[in-house]
Amino acid sequence: MWFRHWRQRLHRANDTILAKLFGRAAAANKKVLVARFDREPLQGFVQTPGGLQADALELLTPEGTLVQVPYSETKAVCFVRDFENVESWKRNRSFAARPKTAGLWIQLRFRDGDTLEGLIPNDLLQTEPAGYSVIPPDPTFQNQRVFVPKEALASVQVLGVIGSPLRRRAKEAGKDKENQLEMFGE
Repeated sequence: MWFRHWRQRLHRANDTILAKLFGRAAAANKKVLVARFDREPLQGFVQTPGGLQADALELLTPEGTLVQVPYSETKAVCFVRDFENVESWKRNRSFAARPKTAGLWIQLRFRDGDTLEGLIPNDLLQTEPAGYSVIPPDPTFQNQRVFVPKEALASVQVLGVIGSPLRRRAKEAGKDKENQLEMFGE
């Protein structure tokens, strides 16, 4: 009886150790498609957060080669679910209606004239120095997130502020005035 209990505890401990050793490494490698301006797109894995460096992207190809892709050649880095369609990032590039998720609704205009709409956090301290990490119009599609280097852009335009805390405060203040009781017959 005690042997079975001891064996189960040992098995659980080994599973925990293996998950710590291998689980973190697997979770940190994200599948990406790298769209480039004048060349064919690349696919591979980026180790987050260290793969997006100051001047280049460190990409591990499916063949096992480590490639440094400079941001000057990179149009967009799409974090994807699978590698099935290399050109899938070109679809669903703008919102059909005003987005519901809180954040800044922006339009990115690339050097070659293409545009991409997306959401970024309303906290500008969360922006990365090398570029913008954008939630695409349809994150349930192939692209979960898109990183666009600043070198790839001609302009960035804010289309709207979604879920502004200032607007909520004004609405709450209006409700308080309606619910206020009158005093002294005024």
